[in-house]
Amino acid sequence: MTVRQRDLRSGGFLPGRLLGIGLPLSIGAGWLLACPLLPGLTLWELALVGAVLAPTDAALGKTAMTSPRVPALVRHGLNVESGLNDGMVLPFFVLFLAGIPGTSAAQEGVAGVFWRALVLSTVLGLLVGGGGGRLLGAARQRGWVSREWAQLFVPAVAAAAYGLGVVVDGSGFIGAWVAGFAFGLALRHSRPVGQAVGPQEDADHTADFAERLGDLLASVSLLVFGAVLLGPTLGDLSWRIVGYATLSLIVVRMLPVAVALAGSGLRPPTVAYIGWFGPRGLASVVLGLLVLEEHVRGVGLLGRVVAATVGLSVLLHGVSAVALADRYGRWREETTAAGRALRETAPVPGGGRRRDPGR
Repeated sequence: MTVRQRDLRSGGFLPGRLLGIGLPLSIGAGWLLACPLLPGLTLWELALVGAVLAPTDAALGKTAMTSPRVPALVRHGLNVESGLNDGMVLPFFVLFLAGIPGTSAAQEGVAGVFWRALVLSTVLGLLVGGGGGRLLGAARQRGWVSREWAQLFVPAVAAAAYGLGVVVDGSGFIGAWVAGFAFGLALRHSRPVGQAVGPQEDADHTADFAERLGDLLASVSLLVFGAVLLGPTLGDLSWRIVGYATLSLIVVRMLPVAVALAGSGLRPPTVAYIGWFGPRGLASVVLGLLVLEEHVRGVGLLGRVVAATVGLSVLLHGVSAVALADRYGRWREETTAAGRALRETAPVPGGGRRRDPGR
C-alpha cells in the first residue's frame, strides 16, 4: 500500500536488482540445491521448496533494516525487497503447485490456474483496491470519516480483496497484494490537484493500524510456529534437512544477491551484509501450510525442511542482527572518514522514515 514507483528506483538499482534478478535466481538455486539433498521429492515438489523458502521476512531482520549506522540506501533496499518479494513469489508458487498431480491446482490445469490465480485475482485486486482508495479519498475530502475510522478501512479492503479471490477459486493472497498497490495509488491521487495533505492523511499513516495489527499477528504466528510446528521437526531431523536449511540461508540467498549486485558499485562488505540479511519467516510458514493443505505426497519432508530453515533463520539472524549492524556501520564510518567515496551513501528519494511497503 505504501510503496511508490520511486521505491523501486531508489538509488537507481538496489530494490530492482534484488527483486528482478536476485529473487528468480534464489528460487532456481533453491530448486537445484534440493535435488541432491532431498531425494524422494518430484521435480515440482523440489521447485516448491525453492519457491517457499525464497521470500524474506522484514520482521526478523528489523534491526538490520532500521539501525541508523547502516546507510539509508541499504536499509531502504532491504525493506522494499522484504516487503514485496513474498507477493512476487506467489505466481511461481501456484504454477509449481499446478504441476503436482492430485492438488486442486493440478485438477484445474496450468491454464486454469494462470487465468484464475494470476489474471482474475489480479483484476479483482485492482478493482477492490482502486475503488476502495477512491472511496476513502472522497470521504476524507468531504469530512465524512475520521482518521481512526479511515485506518480501520484498510484491513477491510484487504479482507475484501482476499475474499473475492477465494470465491472465484483464485488466489486471495495475490488479490490482496495487488489491492494494496491500487489502494495506495488511488488514495494518493484522490485529492484535488494542488491541495496539501497533512501527515495524518498520507497513505503511509493511513496504514498505521494495519501495520501494527500485521506486526502483532506475525509475532503471534511465529510464536505458534515455534510452539506447535518446530518442536516435532527438531525430533525428526536428518543431516540432509539441516544441511539444506544451512545452505538455504547462505548459498541460496547470498550467491544470487552477489550476482544481482555485480557491477553495481557496492563494496564487498555491503554485498555480504545484504546477502546475509535475508531471513526466512512468516511468508515461508504460510506457503508451507498451503502446501500442507493440498496433501502433496512429499509434504512431510517439505514441511520439515521449511520448519528447520525458518527456525534456524530465527536463531542465526536474531543473534547476529545487532552485532553485524554495528560492525558494518563502523566499516562505513571508517571508510567515509578516510575520504573514500561510497555509493552506499547515496541519498534515498523521498527520504524520511521508511515503512515495510509490503504490509
